[in-house]
Amino acid sequence: MEVITRPDAAHAVALVARLLESRVTTNPRCVLGLATGRTMERVYAQLVARGINFSQCKSFNLDEYVGLAPAHTGLYRHYMQQHFFSKIDIEPRNTHLPDGCADDLQRAASDYEALIASSGGIDVQLLGIGVAGHIGFNEPLSSIMSRTRAKALTPTTRLQNAEMFGGNVDDVPSRALTMGVGTILEAKELILLATGAVKAEIVAKAVEGPITSMVSASAIQLHPNCKVIVDRAAAAQLQGREYYDFVFANEPEWAEYR
Repeated sequence: MEVITRPDAAHAVALVARLLESRVTTNPRCVLGLATGRTMERVYAQLVARGINFSQCKSFNLDEYVGLAPAHTGLYRHYMQQHFFSKIDIEPRNTHLPDGCADDLQRAASDYEALIASSGGIDVQLLGIGVAGHIGFNEPLSSIMSRTRAKALTPTTRLQNAEMFGGNVDDVPSRALTMGVGTILEAKELILLATGAVKAEIVAKAVEGPITSMVSASAIQLHPNCKVIVDRAAAAQLQGREYYDFVFANEPEWAEYR
């Protein structure tokens, strides 16, 4: 794992966008794992502005709400269309999200796993981290070996996501289909982005704490090619900050990004 601290959220977002641009430029048929959230909107805006060719890419989102009508604006499909897909040249048929509207959620989850596998697996997975420590919607006690499945959302997660539903937590669905922790760990590369003081405690637990199902993001410690990009506020409780900064300042692979 590599932890990179940037001066502020804008610099952290810019670095993530540059990393993703590099992956797609190097591999035009890149299979992207995508995430949602306010911070991700800034990443997508930068990718759009860079005019990257996504025409041969495929994408798989981490999760989707269960129980919303297909036209509901709260769906992550709508979010992705609004903030990213409609603004780039990716083929709509190559953009995938779990089917939270399916009658048979277990079958929909299995089909999603099969589709990822038939696409050759995810090359680079973009991640956020929830204040409860989740990646995707893998809430506390999610198995590190878990696969795509339906999960009940914690009150903390629903409150965190209420902004997307007009601020009314009661309108936030109580369940979602999500890639499992095990599914996420199978991506060839992970890039986790976290900004703001509110994420400092959970970032420290995920990066430096014990690997535990109570903090599903701690499983990223097991991945051989994981990058954690944070701003100073989110890095505030990291004990190894001085060493992480030294690595970023001295490793040749980061020279073009410094």
